[in-house]
Amino acid sequence: MFSFIVFSIVLFACSTTKKNTAITVSNDDLIRNLMKQNSPLFDPVLSNIDQNHLQIIYTKIDRKKNGKPEFTDHYFNVNDSSYFYPASTVKLPVAILALQKLNELNSMMATEADHSGQTEVYNDPSTPDGRPTIEHYIKKILLVSDNDAFNRLYEFLGQEYINNTLHKMGYEEVQIVHRLEISLTEDENRHTNPVRFFDISGNLVYEKPLQQSKFVYAERNTKMGKGFYRRGELINEPFDFSKKNRMSLNTLHNIVRSVMFPKSVSKKQRFRLTKTDYEFLRKYMSMTPLESKFPFYDKENYWDTYVKFLLYGAEKNVSKDGIRIFNKVGDAYGFLIDAAYIADYTNKIEFMLSAVIHCNSDGIFNDDKYDYDSVGYPFMKNLGQIIYDHELKRSKKTIPDLNSFRFNYTQ
Repeated sequence: MFSFIVFSIVLFACSTTKKNTAITVSNDDLIRNLMKQNSPLFDPVLSNIDQNHLQIIYTKIDRKKNGKPEFTDHYFNVNDSSYFYPASTVKLPVAILALQKLNELNSMMATEADHSGQTEVYNDPSTPDGRPTIEHYIKKILLVSDNDAFNRLYEFLGQEYINNTLHKMGYEEVQIVHRLEISLTEDENRHTNPVRFFDISGNLVYEKPLQQSKFVYAERNTKMGKGFYRRGELINEPFDFSKKNRMSLNTLHNIVRSVMFPKSVSKKQRFRLTKTDYEFLRKYMSMTPLESKFPFYDKENYWDTYVKFLLYGAEKNVSKDGIRIFNKVGDAYGFLIDAAYIADYTNKIEFMLSAVIHCNSDGIFNDDKYDYDSVGYPFMKNLGQIIYDHELKRSKKTIPDLNSFRFNYTQ
């Protein structure tokens, strides 16, 4: 598949109702009613829906006698034209696309530098043999949402490949146009590093030169808040997100569904992956950092429920027995996002849940005074819990067999 690809990179409330095949989109107040039944937990958020940019998608999954899943989607306040910064959730489609592009390669990846803002990578001490590989970068993204790993895959794929491929799949609103964590100009983000791939014997099997993207962004005028800090100075005007990454909650939710249930989405929206690729993605989406040997993560900085916002929020506890969360989270500029498939092997429960909430009550960006701890994390934990409790009580004609989503996390 992709085991030894070594990088030599130069781095630098609700909608319509419709039915088709096994997908049902339901227009009702289910999510709102569940939150109102637990009003002490949700009233502060529900009283400021617009300020909080709150959007939720909950998917019920029912199995036919033959085990085939049927989906019913419930939406709360979902609006694809309402912008939120997707933060690290953009790493999921990029990781998947890296596998898609990599299927014919079996080598080591070396990254070089050939433009301002780029850095080179010829080794990765967190791998067993020190070689940077696509597989290892994806593990780091799914286990702990590693930013550098995302940047390397962004450079491998290139801006045009990422966006053009997703647009052809029907995800036309997506704009993934910059690296994460590092501050670069638009020109520097359009340039992606030279990348070379080597096989186990050190023979060059693939080479991508320095690329300059000609991708034409859809014009946006996306400004938010009332001020922001720049180089320590408060600027009293809205913060401009017009050239920041963009991805709707619908798209993110559907991409998670396509990983877990490829046949539930249209052929157009299926990634070109092998069975082994899908199993690899599912395993590392659900693995905890402390279960990973390579890369290794220490208990002081990582924990069992790390990057599992739904059900756990910011808790640093041991995960609930028998439950696995297959997800991707994001948090930046006060936005908190999680998109997940949740499986309870003991109680035979499965459902999907995606949500975004903005936690920036003062309207100031880059001040490091976001309301994650007081608003965002508690909301995510409580939302996951009420949907889980609802699923516990919900009767099902056919008990799901979840064995296909069980993995050996010791290997």
